Amino acid sequence: MSKTITHYVCQQCGKTSPRALGKCPHCGGWDTMVEEVIVEATASAKPRGRGLNARSQPRRMSEIEGDAELRIPLPIGEFARVLGGGVVPGSIVLVGGDPGIGKSTLLLQMALEMADHKNKRAPLKVLYVSGEESERQIKMRALRLTRLVEESTPHEFSQDLLLLTETNLDIILEQVQLLKPDLLIIDSIQTVYLPDLNSTAGSVSQVRECANRLRELAKTSGMAVFLVGHVTKEGVIAGPRVLEHIVDTVLYLEGDRFQSYRLLRSVKNRFGATAEVGVFEMQERGMVEVTNPSEAFLAERMVNAPGSAIAVTMEGTRPLLVEMQGLTSPSNLGNPRRTPNGVDFNRLLLITAVLTRRLGIRLAEQDVFVNVIGGLQVGEPAADLAIATAIASSMKDIPVKADTVLIGEVGLSGELRWVGQMNARLREAQKLGFKTAIIPRRLRQGEMLPEGIELKEARSLREALVWALLAEK
Repeated sequence: MSKTITHYVCQQCGKTSPRALGKCPHCGGWDTMVEEVIVEATASAKPRGRGLNARSQPRRMSEIEGDAELRIPLPIGEFARVLGGGVVPGSIVLVGGDPGIGKSTLLLQMALEMADHKNKRAPLKVLYVSGEESERQIKMRALRLTRLVEESTPHEFSQDLLLLTETNLDIILEQVQLLKPDLLIIDSIQTVYLPDLNSTAGSVSQVRECANRLRELAKTSGMAVFLVGHVTKEGVIAGPRVLEHIVDTVLYLEGDRFQSYRLLRSVKNRFGATAEVGVFEMQERGMVEVTNPSEAFLAERMVNAPGSAIAVTMEGTRPLLVEMQGLTSPSNLGNPRRTPNGVDFNRLLLITAVLTRRLGIRLAEQDVFVNVIGGLQVGEPAADLAIATAIASSMKDIPVKADTVLIGEVGLSGELRWVGQMNARLREAQKLGFKTAIIPRRLRQGEMLPEGIELKEARSLREALVWALLAEK
């Protein structure tokens, strides 16, 4: 026996309400409440045990086998970096991103590499489940990724790579039990459904229950599971945020659709560092690794151009050199515009206020534009000094020294503050040929920093600008 319950669920935060509401009382989102009908078992129903075998017994910790360093090597180095060194058996990974950003392409590349018998390690049996594309579409993409589309002889794919186009999760789990793959890819979690639930595929209850079933599959069988998740217009994984709590790792594939670079960012990882980033370039043959992203981002830089400064930001454990561009233009508006692209709007307001109040640079009648080259999003305060220098350089029409990087946080009093991981930032700048680094004054003068790059320690933003601008030596 079962009973039917009707309630309303917020697609943005996953909270429920017994009645329809125009605005979610929890997250404040408008028009996010959707109706859901759930069939619940009565108290007389037999409870279901955990896992596919429905058995779970307590065991002594000393009797459990497990190696914290046991990982499946991944031939795609940037992907392995974000995961923490490789794929952990029994883990479940969620990969999200905007439509057309390259999620399916990246995972199909991984499937081809993991099942390839030409690799030095033993090939893995991979099951790729697609609920959005036909078998022919996936085969055409696979041929393009292997760069053999125009060859007269057909490409021989690995026998360990299996493809299934199905959306019924019960049928998918039956095939998994029959085939016993080492790696399972679901593209996407919003397309699969359980026929036991009286709700459509992609609804909150379907996504949550399907993800729970797949999690149990991964934990009980030791199979690695990858899920593709759609992203809403707010930039979060579609379905409730509870989906991010179910999985072990959450990865976001980011990038400007007008740029070729893609960043695979880790925002949650139970088996590695969070905020780690892998850099790819979208090409005709798929997602190509960018092993030296700093050099790629600076390749088209115009040297000695006013309004350009080089910042060294940290993405996880990786330092990246990025070009910060600033432009000031006289404004006829009562409220001049402040337009950031790639930096936080409030951070830009803070920096312009410091330049106006502490340094006497008249920006009250100027439109200020700031741009981060390459479509990157820079959120850390270590880029403050580079942003301020780029704006001042444009305002005074004086270029910044071409071989100089700028690292430091700007305070409201115009002082410069120290930032973390300075050694890694300076080593990356030195490796790319920069001769000078303007940094905040060290709190501990005995702290060891790289010796191959000239360090100019400034206490204030005014002092840093004197060293940075060519005409103010």
